[in-house]
Amino acid sequence: MKIGIDILGGDFAPEANIAGAVLARKELPQDVRLVLIGDQDQILSDLNALNENPDAYDIVHAPDVITMHDHPTRAIPNKPNSSIAVGFDLLAKKEIDIFAGTGNTGAMLVGAIYKINTIAGIIRPCITSVLPTVDGKNSILLDVGANADCKPDVLYQFAILGSLYAKSVYGVEKPRIGLLNIGEEDTKGNLLTIAAHKLMAESDEINFIGNIEGRDLFTGMADVIVCDGFTGNIALKQAEGIYTLMRKRGIRDEYFDRFNYENYGGTPILGVKGNVIIGHGISNDKAVRSMLLHSYEVAKSDLTKNINDAFNQ
Repeated sequence: MKIGIDILGGDFAPEANIAGAVLARKELPQDVRLVLIGDQDQILSDLNALNENPDAYDIVHAPDVITMHDHPTRAIPNKPNSSIAVGFDLLAKKEIDIFAGTGNTGAMLVGAIYKINTIAGIIRPCITSVLPTVDGKNSILLDVGANADCKPDVLYQFAILGSLYAKSVYGVEKPRIGLLNIGEEDTKGNLLTIAAHKLMAESDEINFIGNIEGRDLFTGMADVIVCDGFTGNIALKQAEGIYTLMRKRGIRDEYFDRFNYENYGGTPILGVKGNVIIGHGISNDKAVRSMLLHSYEVAKSDLTKNINDAFNQ
């Protein structure tokens, strides 16, 4: 297996990405090769500074950077030698098995959709986040920002995608699907959630348990929580904000320590023809390590094949 990583993306690039790759290599199986995509001289310099043998990695020279200020739809064609563009080229040619990056999220989404393409039958790809639950497990929240506006059939597909992710990567045999809403009753919500509830309740493709409210996000009531990207992003940022406030006030708790983004690193774009992982822009070396370890789990799980099979039987 070859795991590609954008070395130049993120707030602390390239140092954090290279250091994270070094940490991950020590834990990955020996038959897994990390492909470092970025400025070759910088990569070699940083590896030498860490007393790391460059021959233990594949290095692909891509000197240009897509910054957080570049327009997502124009960045890749305007910067074909950027680490993101080159990474997607390698993935499209199947020279790497998965591509991970902590850079411009919009450019990563555009690259995934237009360079790798959406799986036939998928209306809109989505991105996910992991929510720690009080029972020691995790719930998957989707969408968390890729699709601010959704129709009922899009939410229904998110439920299928989330279920396949929970099964393939986390080993949940029959994931419980909850629809994030303002009440548990079938008739509660706006036009979107009422219509989406009807679609999910009538389906035999998913294990739908009904509506769940915001107070139940962390209880473990559902393995997969479905919402539009606008709602999901607000819920995710609120959780991050509470964790940050607790740290600033000196409050430490074993459960809330699990909210530290370093533990998760990144999550996949679901619904595209290749394996793509998006990491947090503020990722440090520990978060990059986690992102690469999760990349291995996603690539090993055949998640993309499982999604394709489910939508193209």
